[in-house]
Parts: sequence; structure tokens; C-alpha cells
Amino acid sequence: MNNSDIISKTITFVKEQLNNAEGGHDWFHIERVYKNALLIAKEEVCNLQIVQLSALLHDIADSKFHDGDESVGPKIARTFLESQNVSEDIIHAVINIIENISFKGGNLEKKFSSIELDIVQDADRLDAIGAIGIARTFNYGGFKNRTLYDPKIAPNTKMTVDEYKNSQAPTINHFYEKLLLLKDKMNTQTGKQIAQQRHRYMEGFLSQFYAEWEGKK
Repeated sequence: MNNSDIISKTITFVKEQLNNAEGGHDWFHIERVYKNALLIAKEEVCNLQIVQLSALLHDIADSKFHDGDESVGPKIARTFLESQNVSEDIIHAVINIIENISFKGGNLEKKFSSIELDIVQDADRLDAIGAIGIARTFNYGGFKNRTLYDPKIAPNTKMTVDEYKNSQAPTINHFYEKLLLLKDKMNTQTGKQIAQQRHRYMEGFLSQFYAEWEGKK
């Protein structure tokens, strides 16, 4: 089976798996990350098949929706790729990316590194910032029935992995606990350039939000 066939079958598989997914982690999120990854990959020397498969499968079973179990996604991805007779070296690379792509509070050192991980991680992080990032953040906050904003609850940027996973903080806090930190955590030059503009957009949104909150605009 050639690469285009594998990618086509992977797209079909992911669409089926995420048919009823939460709006910020559905097929359209995957599609945007996939497009971001292809854009970044144009400027990098990389294995494009690993980038494509990793981008498509990176959120096949997000641990947030599986009681925090981070093993579900990699298992589903491996089973699917094996069924398509993908080589073990490609599968191993894809699984490593899926296992290491997540932000998890931003306080962990990487246990695995590759240019393909850098590309897909940047692509995923770009979808967490800017206009789309704002929309996804409030969509997930509504999904979890979280308060929009509470001035008495300060953001916590020093959370452990478990604290980050179990946080019930107001949605606005997530900007400071993750979104505004991503610009400086991008790996590739293309990712950094795109992140700069999206970061400025979020800063403008927050300025307007607080002005409206205080009845100043």
C-alpha cells in the first residue's frame, strides 16, 4: 500500500473514531493540525509520512476524555497502523510522538525528540492559540461547566501534571496557565512566526475582555 492510500485510510478511520467528539477535539481539530503540520513540514527536512500519520492520530483518544488514561490513544493508533501493515519503525516513531506531544502543564522535560515531533507539536500548539484557540478554550470550559472568570482565583503556572489534569479553574485562567506560554515553547521557525501573530490576537482579546468585565468599554 502506498503512502497516499495509508493517509486516506487513516483519515477515514479518524473521522469515524471522532464522530461524536467534543468540539475542540473533533475531526476538524485534527484537520487543522494536519494542515498546520504540512505547512511547517515544507520548511523542514523530515519524514513526511511520520508527520502526516502523527498529526492525524495524535488525538485519537485524548486522555481528558478517558479518565486521564494516556495509554488508550497510543494503543488505538498502534492497532490501526498494524492493521494497515505500516512498518514498525514508522509505528514506533508515531507512537513516540503521540506519547510526547501533550503540554501537561508545560513543566516536563521531553523524554523523546525528533524533528517530526517538533513539527506536529508546533502544529497542535498553533491550534490552541489565536482565534481558534480562544474558541476551543471556551468550548471546553462550557463542556466542563467552568466559570468564565473569577478575579479571586489566580492562575497557577506551576502546576504538576496531576494538578493540571484535574484543574477546575475558571476558563480565563487557562490563557495564563497554557495559551500565553505556547509562543515561547514553539520548536520550528515557521511555528514561531505564526505563533507570534496568534499570541498578539489573544492579548488583544484579553484586554477587551477585562475592559468589558469592568464596564469600561
